Amino acid sequence: MGINRRVESLIRPEIQALSAYKTVDPGKCIKLDAMENPYSWPESMIDKWLEKVRSVEVNRYPDPAAVALKKALYTYQDIPESKGLLLGNGSDEIIQIILMAIAGPDAVVLAPEPTFVMYRQIAVSLGLKFQGVPLNPSDFSLDFKAICESIEAEQPAVVFLAYPNNPTGNLFDEAEIKEILRLAPGLVVLDEAYAPFTDASFMNCARFDENLLVMRTVSKLGLAGLRLGYLVGDERWIEQFEKVRLPYNINTLTQLSAEFALENRVVFDEQTAKIRQDRVELFAELERIKGVKPMPSEANFILFRVEGQLVDSSAIHSELKKMGVLVKNLHGAMPLLDRCLRVTVGSPEENEAFISALKKILDKSIQ
Repeated sequence: MGINRRVESLIRPEIQALSAYKTVDPGKCIKLDAMENPYSWPESMIDKWLEKVRSVEVNRYPDPAAVALKKALYTYQDIPESKGLLLGNGSDEIIQIILMAIAGPDAVVLAPEPTFVMYRQIAVSLGLKFQGVPLNPSDFSLDFKAICESIEAEQPAVVFLAYPNNPTGNLFDEAEIKEILRLAPGLVVLDEAYAPFTDASFMNCARFDENLLVMRTVSKLGLAGLRLGYLVGDERWIEQFEKVRLPYNINTLTQLSAEFALENRVVFDEQTAKIRQDRVELFAELERIKGVKPMPSEANFILFRVEGQLVDSSAIHSELKKMGVLVKNLHGAMPLLDRCLRVTVGSPEENEAFISALKKILDKSIQ
């Protein structure tokens, strides 16, 4: 049997049909494609961190319960003390844990689309049915009637709602989310990955003791390299998910570094405030460019659509990279994202370089 036939016979068809999650090598480009915090730690903070790192015994396994890190998260991330807390190697692992734990091969996972691609990717890879419900094309709000009808028809085991949504950057209507919580027969996971950049949150929702789980990450706060996500909910849910979590999934360096960073939260609060202000200015700059339509954002990125028959968003993405700026090209991902690009809010200098390059490309394409 040849290798191709062996692969076809041993790998599930739905896996063969998937595409692996891909990233672009940034080279020497200004990296504005992955929603990272553009600011590094102060030198004095790095020195203190390195002192702590020197004490780590990497020959020993990490604390499997991550007790000290969990205590820091409860203290600095406004997590209700009455709720359970699950840690994951990024939000991706938490999504996987939830979907591995839910009952039945016929379980349905539902989410509005476009949204974070890993909801669909992980559901399909686990052999679950994924039901996407298109957002309203005009403003990327929930098609509330369609999603309620889909909940009624599919009876999903899990509903994922990114809040704010990725890649659109908007917040869904709070009253509609509360109604979805009421209607959903299974779990509703509010993915608050971009919580540092908005004032909206369901972390203290009154219905928390029922079917709501809130998922967050420290990546967007400025700790993307640590790969740490966490899930908050009723202890009875967390207890079940802990049975699926692999032991020692949060390594020693991540535990120590995240705990240290949370103790220095004021540094990240200052950086977050700066990013939020720069987002306002970047949005205004995009609005002033003819042929560009930016979407209002409550995250640390802005989705924008390029308009006009002579403008090709994929070509713009390519030209930006040639000029040293890497953004995310979303054209072709699904019809609602036609001609769309997404740019992370960088430092003022990075934002200025992006705007300058974009203007030059558009001026050239229109001539």
